[in-house]
Amino acid sequence: MEQQQHQLTNCSTWSTAPKLHHLLLQNPQRIAFSNARRQKPNQKKKSLNWRMRGFGNEAPVLVVKASNGGAGTDVVETAVVDRPKLRRFQVFQGHPSPFGATTRDGGVNFAVYSANAVSVTLCLITLSDLEEDKVTEQLSLDPLTNKTGNVWHVFLKGDFKDTLYGYKFEGKFSPEEGLYYDSSKIVLDPYAKAVIRRGEYGKLSPDGNYWPQMAGTVPSFDDEFDWEGDLPLKYPQKDLIIYEIHVRGFTRHESSMAELPGTYHGLVEKLDHLKELGINCIELMPCHEFNELEYFGYNSVLGDYKVNFWGYSTVNYFSPMIRYSSAGIRNCGRDAINEVKFLIKEAHKRGIEVIMDVVFNHTAEGNENGPILSFRGADNSIYYMLAPKGEFYNYSGCGNTFNCNHPVVRQFIVDCLRYWVTEMHVDGFRFDLASIMTRGSSLWDATNVYGVPIEGDLLTTGTPLANPPLVDMISNDPILHGVKLIAEAWDTGGLYQVGMFPHWGIWSEWNGKYRDTVRQFIKGTDGFSGALAECLCGSPNLYQEGGRRPWNSINFVCAHDGFTLADLVTYNNKHNLANGEDNNDGESHNNSWNCGQEGEFVSISVKKLRKRQMRNFIVCLMVSQGVPMIFMGDEYGHTKGGNNNTYCHDNYINYFRWDKKEESSLDFFRFCCLMTKFRQECESLGLNDFPTAERLQWHGHAPGVPDWSERSRFVAFTLMDSVKRELYIAFNASHLPATITLPERPGYRWDPLVDTSKPAPFDFLSSDLPGRDIAVKQYAHFLDANLYPMLSYSSIILFLSPVDDP
Repeated sequence: MEQQQHQLTNCSTWSTAPKLHHLLLQNPQRIAFSNARRQKPNQKKKSLNWRMRGFGNEAPVLVVKASNGGAGTDVVETAVVDRPKLRRFQVFQGHPSPFGATTRDGGVNFAVYSANAVSVTLCLITLSDLEEDKVTEQLSLDPLTNKTGNVWHVFLKGDFKDTLYGYKFEGKFSPEEGLYYDSSKIVLDPYAKAVIRRGEYGKLSPDGNYWPQMAGTVPSFDDEFDWEGDLPLKYPQKDLIIYEIHVRGFTRHESSMAELPGTYHGLVEKLDHLKELGINCIELMPCHEFNELEYFGYNSVLGDYKVNFWGYSTVNYFSPMIRYSSAGIRNCGRDAINEVKFLIKEAHKRGIEVIMDVVFNHTAEGNENGPILSFRGADNSIYYMLAPKGEFYNYSGCGNTFNCNHPVVRQFIVDCLRYWVTEMHVDGFRFDLASIMTRGSSLWDATNVYGVPIEGDLLTTGTPLANPPLVDMISNDPILHGVKLIAEAWDTGGLYQVGMFPHWGIWSEWNGKYRDTVRQFIKGTDGFSGALAECLCGSPNLYQEGGRRPWNSINFVCAHDGFTLADLVTYNNKHNLANGEDNNDGESHNNSWNCGQEGEFVSISVKKLRKRQMRNFIVCLMVSQGVPMIFMGDEYGHTKGGNNNTYCHDNYINYFRWDKKEESSLDFFRFCCLMTKFRQECESLGLNDFPTAERLQWHGHAPGVPDWSERSRFVAFTLMDSVKRELYIAFNASHLPATITLPERPGYRWDPLVDTSKPAPFDFLSSDLPGRDIAVKQYAHFLDANLYPMLSYSSIILFLSPVDDP
């Protein structure tokens, strides 16, 4: 008590201090109140709180309040109360920052935001008690000693081995006011670093509950990981070749022969495949904690069960998806965190950057009928975009919309991104439905923003903002400014911002217009030759005026959502019956072409044409300025049977087929590997700026005479390259063959490299190809005449060589 006595006797401001000291020494278990009045003439009204910090579990709390009692008299109210006791922990006041559970000073500090809760209880739960839905110990936080502003906090010392935590929030349950407080619910801390309950993917809890009680992991001073000096690769974005990948789907199929299939470790086992393909950046489909059983139900079509396979329904943004790890909930999820770190470290060792697909547009809590898991229980009116009567705005198409531009929410998002960069070493982020991040928050009105109303101000919730605060914060953050930032620049509310996303010069975009244009042109639709030329140049029509570069365009033909590359040339229509929704789900406008017959069982000529079209798409992707992105499995021609919305299938439909990859190793897979290598070798195919006439010239069937007419299906160009001298690249998307005249280059000849109309392996005449010289001689009589014959639906690449070369 000596330190207590010292603090009390030196509190000379209050004449009651000696009396309180006496009360403490006489009976520290009692609650004592003392009022003292002092005459303070001509003094303004004031209010002051003074609290004595805790000194161990036995120390009572001294609370002193001063307020004006009227008639110029101050009233000093004091209270001596026992500090709450826990069996295993010492309890202290704690600190309001940082948010979450943080190790410091030999203990753990807990801090959580809630502006509208009237009381908060910290729940501590052992792993064994969690299985039985029990709370091991709980601590009600005192709004006087454990609250600063709208942050509730407490500091504990003790043994946290195998300990988890959550919160109970008490307040109004009033959906019409946007409040969903329910003190019977234990909710997750939004800042929890690991979320624990089920450890095995797809396995229900013993009672069959799809949403069993979850809890967050309490951090430990023993949490360590050996990064072995790992540092960011920091590739210039113009040099990237991105591969969109699903962690579980990549190695889950039995043909992967992975030791730990369907896990982060399993992906590590197969990183060399990506290296062989020429990939230097992987984009992980959602790996934040989500509940794969969210849509769980029997699927009578396939005789299995539907799950949330893709993972675009986040439960917690700081926690990795625990059930993608081989460790599961072992060591309270810490081993799972280390598995993700191991994946990133091993990818970096192989020269592969790691980008995360993040879903900050909505959460798994859905609309008013959804579960109370975390954000809704802590402060629904803050974290979600609400209408005046509490209804949920649904710009995400998933029931709710994250209130991204609210000050608290945008700080949360920035904190989360910083964590994944600094603690987990990721290299960047792709933001799902990123246009939602540009919409005004529920607090977005002139008075809130500027302090005063503005006459005629019509800005309402959800209005697109020219300078959205969240995007501003991310773009100018000293940590996040240097990582890759990629926006999916649209949302389901009709806000389409491709080419117009607020970018601060550093944001890239999934270029959906590139996808649509290339699909239309390659399948032979009239009127797209000029649009294809824009795509080949990095879409300057979209990005140049705003000051961006070709690398701000992420070029793709296929992604997880929609047809695979093989299905794009096999089906005219979606075939989604396996989803159990009578083929009513999924996009109906795919810009696909089945090459004359629907489905897989077709004539040999149709199969050959499909292979040719697949090669055409890869050639276009690899010779376009900008950043190419390949979807997992497209490198061998993975099919989903025409299903363009496979979100619910944890089966062969979504699994990478390693046996099929091996079958394709000397065919399409070889072609893809050679095309990525060719792109990386050419200085001109990853420019930092848009090509000018000094470097690029357009051609038609004759040199220098391009045809941009509505009916033209032919695009050709030459490109100066410091490594390859000059390239000639042409696309004939017509159903008719053409003999083209090549540009004359005195002292040089055009040598063939790629012709997609040729069967493998002569579709790409690599230098090590057996019989290459014989194949080249077959072109000789045409090339000697400066001509080249192109079949229908084909593309070619030629390069310039001196005539005296052997």
